[in-house]
Amino acid sequence: MTDNITLGEIGFAGDDKVVPFQVEGLDARGRAVQLGPMLNAILDRHDYPEPVARLLAETITLTVLLGTSLKFTGKFIVQTQTEGPVDMLVADFTTPDSLRAYARYDEKALAEAVALDQLEPHELLGKGILAFTIDQGAHMQRYQGIVELNGSTLEEIARAYFRQSEQIPTEVRLAAAQLYGSNSGGEREHQWRAGGVVLQFLPESPERMRRADLPGGDLPDDIDHGDFEEDEDWIEAKLLMETIADDELADPQVGSERLLYRLFHERGVRVFEPLEVRDNCSCSRDKIKDVLMGLESDEIAESVENGEITVKCEFCSSSYVFDPSEIEE
Repeated sequence: MTDNITLGEIGFAGDDKVVPFQVEGLDARGRAVQLGPMLNAILDRHDYPEPVARLLAETITLTVLLGTSLKFTGKFIVQTQTEGPVDMLVADFTTPDSLRAYARYDEKALAEAVALDQLEPHELLGKGILAFTIDQGAHMQRYQGIVELNGSTLEEIARAYFRQSEQIPTEVRLAAAQLYGSNSGGEREHQWRAGGVVLQFLPESPERMRRADLPGGDLPDDIDHGDFEEDEDWIEAKLLMETIADDELADPQVGSERLLYRLFHERGVRVFEPLEVRDNCSCSRDKIKDVLMGLESDEIAESVENGEITVKCEFCSSSYVFDPSEIEE
């Protein structure tokens, strides 16, 4: 385990860094994060309407909290597929630190939802599923957990996933916000921020021993998940998590470490070396060309417009232009 950090020695982790932590007095551990410049770059690039941007910001926050816990080279993907105005949210984390994300929405349906003030997450998403996918590469079996979207927030949906699929007592808090100010020229500007905390009950004492870790794991066969949900320490941990205000999660003046101290200092919280996350898409001209080379000739012909084949990356909005002769080689 990485040496625990003394704040007086190194200061706060700051934005775009996930802070692992442990609360020994409650047999719990987890991760906290505040996202700033990375999140703002992704959302500004796409210029989504505010309700869509907020949902994607929370999805990104959940993804980096869970994805940075992976102990292998691979991907962790959180994706919704729904029937609502916002029919898809995708956040794709590649170890150790790269994140890309995008949303898909119906402009007309979203405008109608805004006009009717139907802006709660369950109203924007509608019926569908949330999938958590762990991909360890071509030579390893892909793992996917799916949960129905039957909660009113992404927090509730994530809790349902861990309760149903992973059998791990888990508490999740997520929030996104826009900060407004003025630039040096006096013009009004805004910045997207988000923050989150995920906490899991993972006791190490012999009578509570279990095999689990973020973001997956299973209980021993002779242990009932309900036994842990009724544990006094876990009940206390959940009550403390419920005291977190949304503005604390996104407030740059609070910071992950200060928030964790507010919550758990009486129980002895330790923080560990922060893990940086970056806005970094994995697309490239060579990768796109390989995909095009795998198409049938009629599919290639249908892709030609004005003598060129143009492919735009949904994640980073980069455009790649090819002459058809390149693909026909």
